[in-house]
Amino acid sequence: MPTISFKPKKVTQKITSHLQSRAGDVIMNRFGLTVDGKRKTLEEIGKKYGITRERVRQVEDAAINLIKKSDAYKNEQAVFAELKQLIHKLGSIVAEHELLPHISKDKATQNHINFFLVLGDAFKKHREDEHFHARWSVDDEMTDKVHDALKKLYASLKDEDLIPETEMIKKFFEQMKNVSEQYRDEEIAKRWLSMSKSVAKNPLGEWGKASSPNIRTRGVKDYAFLVMRRHGSPMHFKEVADAISKTFGKKIHYATCHNELIRDLRFVLVGRGMYALAEWGYKTGIAREVIQDILKRGKEPLSKDDIVAKVMKERYFKKNTILVNLANSKYFKKTKNGLYTLA
Repeated sequence: MPTISFKPKKVTQKITSHLQSRAGDVIMNRFGLTVDGKRKTLEEIGKKYGITRERVRQVEDAAINLIKKSDAYKNEQAVFAELKQLIHKLGSIVAEHELLPHISKDKATQNHINFFLVLGDAFKKHREDEHFHARWSVDDEMTDKVHDALKKLYASLKDEDLIPETEMIKKFFEQMKNVSEQYRDEEIAKRWLSMSKSVAKNPLGEWGKASSPNIRTRGVKDYAFLVMRRHGSPMHFKEVADAISKTFGKKIHYATCHNELIRDLRFVLVGRGMYALAEWGYKTGIAREVIQDILKRGKEPLSKDDIVAKVMKERYFKKNTILVNLANSKYFKKTKNGLYTLA
């Protein structure tokens, strides 16, 4: 189903037909309304006519003013009303990279729509800045609310946060006070989130700070972190490499994967070739050191089963390895009631 009822190219022809040839040519080339669909710079057009960039800008501004005063433009107001209604439906403020493809996948058609947005008094363009991508709005009050909520949402995040999309949407709406029910919509929220340059989602659809390596994945170790986090328990480095290939379609050599995991503090070697995430609380060190650490912290003697369970939470040893170490009377002592303590 088409999202618009009008034919953009025909509308452009009607509202530009009264322009003189040079003014018309400048408009067509500046907005990419020509056959090749390429938007030309002020400099490129200036060279063609032997005039300065500033003069091209003046011609463009004058042509836009002429169009807006013309009867042809006034006769096409239904087009602008329809576009305004569409933007309202999409959330009243929409990132340009979301809005244009939503209307049409065709680049040439997108150029015509962009031209109408520039012409229409109802549409306000917000240029790209440090917080947001370029966006269009039709409601100042809603725009302020969305901008404010996105900034507050970013401020509420920790650097290492990885948040499922549904939870991120919930967190976003907590920052949006008194927003009407029609806007409490998952699709609208996703569009609003996509305007932000400060928050983003990773290839697995989890959200966080855009600057985090968990979001802007830049290499093997970042992909490894995501697949291990999703797996939820220690993995052999070969399993990690295979999971990266399967999940992200990136062929990784086993040796490369192993080297990356060794060097990154987010990962802990917990057994022969086995790695866990440091955030899971796993410790480095041999079995004996881990058992000693557990008994020191507990301060009370522990049963064999308790020690095995606690060690397995912190390191990935075979049960027999733990028991062999526990039997070493140089380091550990068995009490009369069968519990273990430090020697």
